Amino acid sequence: MTEAWLSADDISVHLGVTKDTVYTWISEKDMPAHKVGRLWKFQASEVDDWVRGGGAAVGRDAVDRATPH
Repeated sequence: MTEAWLSADDISVHLGVTKDTVYTWISEKDMPAHKVGRLWKFQASEVDDWVRGGGAAVGRDAVDRATPH
């Protein structure tokens, strides 16, 4: 059986983040996404692998800024 394509709304719910975060991750962190016309589509398995591989991890500089000194 083939995996269903998810919308940006669907993948944001799947990950528990905002749709704006999804779009940021596409442009800045190479989140796996496929452009279909004007719409972004996602395969949950690709996104899950990307998250497990550290794709959504906060960069070291962001962690340094968030840590009180």
